[in-house]
Amino acid sequence: MTQLIECVPNFSEGSNMSIIKQITDEIEGVEGVKLLNVDPGKATNRTVVTFVGTPDAVVQAAFLAIKKAGELIDMSKHKGEHPRMGATDVCPLIPISNISMEETAKYAVKLGKMVGEKLNLPIYFYENAQPDKKRNNLSVIRNGEYEGFFKKIKLPEWKPDAGPAEFDAKRGATVIGARDFLVAYNVNLNTTSTRRANSIAFDVREAGRVMREGNPITGKIITNADGTPKSTPGTLKSVKAIGWYIEEYGIAQISMNLTNINITSVHKAFDEVCNKAHDRGIRVTGSELVGLIPLKSLLDAGKYFLKKQQRSIGVSEKELIKIAVKSMGLDELSPFKPEERIIEYQLRDKFDSKLVNMTLLEFADETASESPAPGGGSISAYMGSLGASLASMVANLSSHKKGWDDRWEEFSNYAEKGQYFKDELNKLVDLDTKAFNKIMIAFGLPKATDEEKKARTQAINDATKFAIEVPFKVMNLAHESMPLIKTMVEIGNPNSVTDAGVAALCARSAVIGAYMNVRINCTGYDDKTFVSKMIEEGKKIEQSAMKLEAEIIATVNTKIGI
Repeated sequence: MTQLIECVPNFSEGSNMSIIKQITDEIEGVEGVKLLNVDPGKATNRTVVTFVGTPDAVVQAAFLAIKKAGELIDMSKHKGEHPRMGATDVCPLIPISNISMEETAKYAVKLGKMVGEKLNLPIYFYENAQPDKKRNNLSVIRNGEYEGFFKKIKLPEWKPDAGPAEFDAKRGATVIGARDFLVAYNVNLNTTSTRRANSIAFDVREAGRVMREGNPITGKIITNADGTPKSTPGTLKSVKAIGWYIEEYGIAQISMNLTNINITSVHKAFDEVCNKAHDRGIRVTGSELVGLIPLKSLLDAGKYFLKKQQRSIGVSEKELIKIAVKSMGLDELSPFKPEERIIEYQLRDKFDSKLVNMTLLEFADETASESPAPGGGSISAYMGSLGASLASMVANLSSHKKGWDDRWEEFSNYAEKGQYFKDELNKLVDLDTKAFNKIMIAFGLPKATDEEKKARTQAINDATKFAIEVPFKVMNLAHESMPLIKTMVEIGNPNSVTDAGVAALCARSAVIGAYMNVRINCTGYDDKTFVSKMIEEGKKIEQSAMKLEAEIIATVNTKIGI
């Protein structure tokens, strides 16, 4: 399987789009890399770029981008709100798919040595690429910033990990490392005071604030026995934060790096800043993301805010994202476009969801065309999806039914299950057509030589097995949705009992239709043991689905009473 690494270099230029474009052109010119996001900030005079690709391609693209940034950016003239020390200030590599952190760290070291040796630039390693724990923290490395590094780099303990021990007045120095996915997140305040924003930042960040005698700002620093400052930890783990004033927006912000979103999520950070701001008489007005965010973070946030309202979380992915955006005010300063800001959406192959993204009319027209796909398999998957959708609808109506307020969470859980079946079956709508196309491609392979014939036969066999497994998965999912449908008929909103009955018809039809596809595709597969197993198991699923449907319809008829 393909290994993927994400790279998020931060360049010390946020206004000159020509310079930024020249840098990103270098990245886009490397095969095997996809540019995902470019996020310039005028006040910070900094641009965060996100791209993803295979490890060697990412290393090459990062090298070229660092080289170009050094040519175009003059750090001796740079001013900005964000801490910085180089034209390419920091360049982290992040494991995304099928690659370990240890492997990713090796690629970070490889990149650092390339930059240090070939570009003659001071390089420091951080986080997982830095074995010395005394200097693996980015803020510790960057302390003193550009202006202080002319002296700092001469200290023996701050000799660069790669490149010369001479500070480059034009390019500065660069920090390269390997880390977990980090979310850069700013919370907007209804104040212009940097000092008050910093107070809130100290309240929440893990490092907290330095302890002082008397006056918390000007008092003498209290130290430990070894002379290091004592500190009062903040309330959020795995969070770095500072307060600053953004002239571009005319407001102060809490700027946070969430270094482990499994420990402190975006929504938890937002709520905690809201609480601490309120304690200081300040209001949070919204927030903004810098760069990209994992889909799960926004889905979790949407569920969190719905639960606080005692509303069902069994709603669509789109609705969960909308709730998250509105609850945290992610669209206060600029429009929030999920397709541009969510990493999975950037990586998603649009062809893989071609059918499910069509309108109903387009889908019907495509099905009715002379093309053999989409055919019965895709329609079966879609019928199963519609059945699960109806089950979710009944659960949501039940969750919000007047007089059933104490049961909202019970039905929310049912609705969430229905959403799962709907989403998985929707994926199979396109996958079934893809399976058919794979068979057609395999049959079109050359067969002039014995070697070509052998390769063609193997490709046909592999494609046929795939074309059996996809409708079999449709069968399983549609069948698994039927107990949920039955429950909705039995205990759901009585006004929607016939909707749940139609859901059962859809699910049963999906099972029977998909089983037809399993059987016809089995006729072209060589492994008879596999074929026998699929036919036998499929028959059991079909019989069970028909039995469940009969029970559900009988209950519906009893409840209707006509």
